[in-house]
Amino acid sequence: MRALGQADYPNKAVRYIVPFPAGGLTDVIARQIGQKTSQLLAQPVVVDNKPGANANLGAELAAKSAPDGYTWLAITLTHAVNQSLFTNLTYSLTKDLTPVAHLANSPLVLVVNAENPANTLAEFLVNAKGKSLNGGSSGNGTPPHLGLELLVLNGKISAQHVPYKGGAPSINDLLGRQLDFIVANLPEAATYIKAGKLRALAVTSAQRHALLPDVPTFAEAGLTGMELENWTGLMMPAGTPGAIVDKVSADAIKAVKLPDVSSRMTGMGFTPTGLGPVEFGRVIEKDIARWREIIKARGIHAD
Repeated sequence: MRALGQADYPNKAVRYIVPFPAGGLTDVIARQIGQKTSQLLAQPVVVDNKPGANANLGAELAAKSAPDGYTWLAITLTHAVNQSLFTNLTYSLTKDLTPVAHLANSPLVLVVNAENPANTLAEFLVNAKGKSLNGGSSGNGTPPHLGLELLVLNGKISAQHVPYKGGAPSINDLLGRQLDFIVANLPEAATYIKAGKLRALAVTSAQRHALLPDVPTFAEAGLTGMELENWTGLMMPAGTPGAIVDKVSADAIKAVKLPDVSSRMTGMGFTPTGLGPVEFGRVIEKDIARWREIIKARGIHAD
């Protein structure tokens, strides 16, 4: 490990910026990690929710903060997508921020109302032919929007994207049959699937998910090119001393692997990962490149 840039780090509270509303998926994970790392660092880790501008508001705030280790940022796949979705960003994810730890993955799941006649992905695609469906998402550029675009592209169907301000209102409208489908974040849809209110047709992960063992992957159901996992991780401002990055990374990964944290993540529909700065950096770069091409091909816009 590199020599610690500040021998007494941390000697005050840490600000953990979450660029999403309180109570959301990213916020829940960040609060778990914040609580555990606070114990390991022996200093408060204070979660500060700064939602807005498709999660860019909080990210920009963190990117422009002092690189002293006292500002952390919770990021998701959305931030990698935003690098291509927006043309007027005032920060760069790869230049103004540095990867610290990749914390967890979660797949998406194609869901329809339980009264929908389709019981399988094949039936859904057949029924969709010659129609223009309404597909919801939690907002432009969010993972559910990306899942919708992949489904349209690979399934060769037509769908009108209906963006919402969050996953909950989109699922409410699917329950009310104002929407035909959502490629939803699994943790947001799992409760409704278990209750029989929504029907899951396929998951976007490479393997079936433990929470939905009877639901096939898209590949198993006959549609390729649909692999997509949302993720959440931790970054800090670029220029933060390497030894501080290493220390926070090690503690965050240790927190992810604690039995109570990992079991809660798994129960919510996440898969704990715990990747360090180098591996996390590769994930970010790969997703920026992948979604840049898809955004261009599909003509996706921020508004």
